[in-house]
Amino acid sequence: MIDLYTFSTPNGWKASVMLEELGLAYETHVVDITAGDQKRPEFLRINPNGRIPAIVDRDAGDLAVFESGAILLYLADKTRKLIPQDLAGRTRAISWLMFQMGGVGPMMGQANVFYRYFPTKIPEAIERYQKESRRLLEVLDRRLGESANLAGHEYGLADIANFCWARTYEWSGVSIDGLDHLERWLTEIEARPAVARGLAVPTTLEMPTEDEDEQRFVEQARGMLVGGDD
Repeated sequence: MIDLYTFSTPNGWKASVMLEELGLAYETHVVDITAGDQKRPEFLRINPNGRIPAIVDRDAGDLAVFESGAILLYLADKTRKLIPQDLAGRTRAISWLMFQMGGVGPMMGQANVFYRYFPTKIPEAIERYQKESRRLLEVLDRRLGESANLAGHEYGLADIANFCWARTYEWSGVSIDGLDHLERWLTEIEARPAVARGLAVPTTLEMPTEDEDEQRFVEQARGMLVGGDD
């Protein structure tokens, strides 16, 4: 059994989608990052950095794993699934995983901060992060024009990691017009039953459509800036 400590964010979804795709038994523990749960001593014992997601593998002597990329790699290695077993394939998968960890996630996250959450709008910052997010999505699109999935023919952890962020492009204020390969890939992954289940953990998060709902959502999200996920 695995304990999953998470919240409804792209990084949180990465862990829950991976667990659902692998069919592993897990118990969800909600870490409300808008309330500061991630800074409580009991959670800091699991992740000293105070970010979600984190897991504890009870079957491995209560081994704690934190950082979403590390969680995906751990689960893939534990099950020998969703990552190629040959060195070249594994290296490609890890490269695209790190592309998300070092690029797509941070840049789209900053786009969200400056475009949606900061009360003072800084046009130069908004433009910088939206342009870089678009550039990174273009990199994904070019790769997906060469290959059905990021690491090759088989769907795996690199697709899960990048999908969970790329699917939120509208919230970042980024267009994917003309990125047909990316759109195809997003649609295919969105249709996977395990992905749908993982995206509903710990709760289904719908982006607001009305001005009043959006304002409430943004105000709540500002609380995450104090803590946030990884």
